[in-house]
Amino acid sequence: MVEIKQIIATTLQIPLESVRDDSSNQSIPEWDSLGHMNLIMALEKHFGVAFTLDEIIELTDLATIQRVISEKKG
Repeated sequence: MVEIKQIIATTLQIPLESVRDDSSNQSIPEWDSLGHMNLIMALEKHFGVAFTLDEIIELTDLATIQRVISEKKG
């Protein structure tokens, strides 16, 4: 999860300590629609995965991101 937190912080240009286990697009103002797409691209590149449209819509919090990446990495 630390790796994902770092990607979120770097992509959204926010301090790492502001990304908590319960962080979501509702709790981080910088996580707007453009920030979300930049985050999706950064996660896909870093983990070597591709998200479906349904997954992209679903990936709005740290826990879900971790779960979906874990499922994809198998």
